[in-house]
Amino acid sequence: MNFDEYRHHDATALAQYVSKGEVTPAELLRMATERAEATGTRLNAINRALPERAQRRLEAPLAGPFAGVPFLVKDLAQDVGGEPTSMGSRAFARSPVAEDSTFVRRADDAGLVLFGKTNTPELGLKGITENRTFGATRNPWDRDRTPGGSSGGSAAAVAAGIVPMAGANDGGGSIRIPAAYCGLFGLRPGRGRVPAGPRFHEIWEGASSDHVLTRSVRDSARMLDVLAGPDAGAPFHVAPPERPYSEELQHAPGRLRIAFSTRSPIGAEVDPACRQAAENTARQLEDLGHTVEEAEPAIDGMALARCYLTLYFGQVAAMVADGRPGDFELDTRALAMLGRALNSGEYVRAHQQWNTFGRALGRFFQDHDLYLTPATAALPARIGELETPRSEQLALRPLLRLNAGRLLMKTGVVDKLAFRSLARTPFTQLANLTGTPAMSVPLHWSDDGLPVGSHFMAPVGGESRLLRLAAQLEQAHPWWDRLPTA
Repeated sequence: MNFDEYRHHDATALAQYVSKGEVTPAELLRMATERAEATGTRLNAINRALPERAQRRLEAPLAGPFAGVPFLVKDLAQDVGGEPTSMGSRAFARSPVAEDSTFVRRADDAGLVLFGKTNTPELGLKGITENRTFGATRNPWDRDRTPGGSSGGSAAAVAAGIVPMAGANDGGGSIRIPAAYCGLFGLRPGRGRVPAGPRFHEIWEGASSDHVLTRSVRDSARMLDVLAGPDAGAPFHVAPPERPYSEELQHAPGRLRIAFSTRSPIGAEVDPACRQAAENTARQLEDLGHTVEEAEPAIDGMALARCYLTLYFGQVAAMVADGRPGDFELDTRALAMLGRALNSGEYVRAHQQWNTFGRALGRFFQDHDLYLTPATAALPARIGELETPRSEQLALRPLLRLNAGRLLMKTGVVDKLAFRSLARTPFTQLANLTGTPAMSVPLHWSDDGLPVGSHFMAPVGGESRLLRLAAQLEQAHPWWDRLPTA
């Protein structure tokens, strides 16, 4: 097998070649590492290589549904024992963790050959993948642009053909945004479907979910079979599916009632290419026999954005407290200052509102099976475009010295930040706060050749429904022939 053949296969197909003896795990790993080296300076997708661990895996018996397939994990929450989980930050880049996460253990049990960790913005806080410690990761479709974030390193690695799938997680869109920007399939499982242990009880109050970014729907489904289900001490025991997710792909989704909207929930502008992609997807769904109508849940988008940022500020404050302040980027320290300014009552009241959003969405899903929106409101930003302006950086420094977070809160800064930080990606946070599964499907490309994702949400427990529809769309409108040149 040569590299061109390798990159045109998904993980399922590569595992089948291994099982038939037509290619060895060592040959696959060689192609993956050579591709990683060839794209290293161009894309900067991998921030830590793990060649010794990969070699040990090759020397041991490999079994499982993905036996012998090269794999990368995200350098955030997906712990590799004995190695740092840097979270894209100098603060944690030299502190090894004690043991593998459940995610990594289950990936090992599936036969995957882990050989590196992928880049992420500091603490996974942005919808781009740029950090001071490891640098910017670039989009294989246009190296002047971001692959999205925070799972941007994984998305770039899969899109560039380094691996057929890679670990990712999603606390506000961090699977779905990079999937949309890199022409990949990205499923965010619902709350508790994939455990976060053993180091974490839950991540971001349960708003974050772990899974993978893939090129094919079947890889995502088969990997969810590997990852799903509680581990020892897990706080959630979510009802399992009626049958394996991989088997769901053999069943038609039936005629679905699908609501769709292209309106930004926070009132921001939606790029015509993103709006057009959702509208085209709606027509494709009608052609497949589904009922599609314009409708949206009765949820105050700005109220949800404020609640999301309250979670965001509080979590950053807690994470920064675990390191030395000077090791964090200026933006991160500013967010932590706002988190310290919150009192416990404010944080709890914001968290209680999640129930309001969840109940409203639940009522909406009594009349609709799925909810379609654009995956993002903008095409991927150019590298460096979203950096905090120099003037604002200068203004932040004295405020940090004064610990003036409470003063800033009184100026209405939360609403300003909510609009500015979420204007490009306002559609994804609803699934995180309500705990519902969602996915981005790569059905369209812009006139400039950039991928544009279509975003679907399902009710709680609706991963099977999403996967069945994704498989139908993949068959009707395949995206496999679209590959970047990077």
